[in-house]
Amino acid sequence: MVSSEAVPFAKTGGLADMVSALSLALAKKGHEIRIVIPRYYAINKDELKLKTLEGPMGVPMGGGEEWCKVYEGTLSGSSKKNPIRVYFVDHENFFGRDGIYGVPSEPDFLDNPRRFTFFCRSVFQLCRKIDWYPDVLHSHDWPCALVPVFLKFGERQGVFSKTVSVLTIHNLGYQGIYDRGNFYATGLNWDTFYSAGFEDWNMMNLLKAGICSADVVNTVSKNYAEETKTQAYGFRLDSTLRSRGTDYRGILNGIDSKIWNPEKDPNIPVPYSVKNMEGKAKAKEVLQQEFGLPPSPDTPVIGLISRLTFQKGVGELFGPTYGSAYAICRDMNLHFVVLGTGEAWCENEIRSLAGKLSNFRAKIGYDEKFSHLIEAGSDFFIMPSRYEPSGLNQMYSLAYGTIPIVRKTGGLADTVENFDQDTGSGTGFMFDDLTPQAIYNTVGWAVWAYYNRKPQIEAMRQRGMKKNFSWEKSAGEYLLMYEETIKKVHG
Repeated sequence: MVSSEAVPFAKTGGLADMVSALSLALAKKGHEIRIVIPRYYAINKDELKLKTLEGPMGVPMGGGEEWCKVYEGTLSGSSKKNPIRVYFVDHENFFGRDGIYGVPSEPDFLDNPRRFTFFCRSVFQLCRKIDWYPDVLHSHDWPCALVPVFLKFGERQGVFSKTVSVLTIHNLGYQGIYDRGNFYATGLNWDTFYSAGFEDWNMMNLLKAGICSADVVNTVSKNYAEETKTQAYGFRLDSTLRSRGTDYRGILNGIDSKIWNPEKDPNIPVPYSVKNMEGKAKAKEVLQQEFGLPPSPDTPVIGLISRLTFQKGVGELFGPTYGSAYAICRDMNLHFVVLGTGEAWCENEIRSLAGKLSNFRAKIGYDEKFSHLIEAGSDFFIMPSRYEPSGLNQMYSLAYGTIPIVRKTGGLADTVENFDQDTGSGTGFMFDDLTPQAIYNTVGWAVWAYYNRKPQIEAMRQRGMKKNFSWEKSAGEYLLMYEETIKKVHG
């Protein structure tokens, strides 16, 4: 696993969770898995008791060799019989700084193309150093997209002749597009710039090169794989993805059922299960108290935990003068709680709404304990995403008997089934168009059902809690993809 993030070492989003969770699920099935990530400034080698691999490691780059150290640790949760080793590539100049991709004053470090070119090259040198040559090099997103390129255009001629490359796209909206002058750092010739697929409107696109060069490409849900092949969701790479044919597929992310499990969750007041839901009522009472709302078991609570960004549909929900949140809280008998951080205008608008509305409360920031309490204590969970490659919160919600209200897109469409008020079937409430009116109407529909179709609402909760979103299932699909790719490439 080649990644820029992995929990518990470095995280900005779901990528970090996925890399570690998938690794653990694959190791559980008996496979030897190793992870390599950069050793960022925030990763304390002494605290983690990392051991140093003997001797410095030279990494060939355009413009000369770079030297680094490598540390080794073990992924917590992996077994003693089959431990998952984690390698940390330590280069003070590239990674000895705050931030993974950038800092608030410089959201995208200017030298990111060189930093991650170095990291991708270092992977091959690390394998040589430890004399370990994997069947599969599985890289994640644009920072690691050069691994398939280096394998195809050079490394496969040597000791990596039996290795195949897999590239997983976690979010097509981030592609690593930089000035083509940065290409020199790869040490590849300019013919490769074109044949590997780097060229993008006179710029250099790292993700595009990875997509063109990898033996197989996947993304994190089946529906998102189809969406990204369209102009509307393809971020200008739709034709490139279509050209991969059956070598591009979707495999849904799983969730960590040890952490997100209402039967064993230490972050909620009383554990509960599909057979005994009393703990959910207690979680709702505590949630209302924590957010300064009057405890009311009969009032539906809508929860939202999100990065407050364009992708998450926050404009249509909270946009000043046009977002639907104000009208929802004004017109409907409900409580609305928000936990999130993001764009300044959105944080300010949420604070303003909390000041105007007695049934709307928010905490700006992120808090792990509160996120579990919101999932457990809410009756509904809203996700009006513009696009959502996989989505995790809707799966957490279903596991906790909280009914999702979602836009029909990406992984949300793969995991939530729309309510049918005639038959009572479904696990959530869905809408197609991302407009303030569509959000308002769908929330109104859910609240109507809460007050008027109690037995159907309870049946939906139970149905959602019985769903299986474990990593074991997804890991099986990844293994099948690995095996098919090895057979296709090497016969």
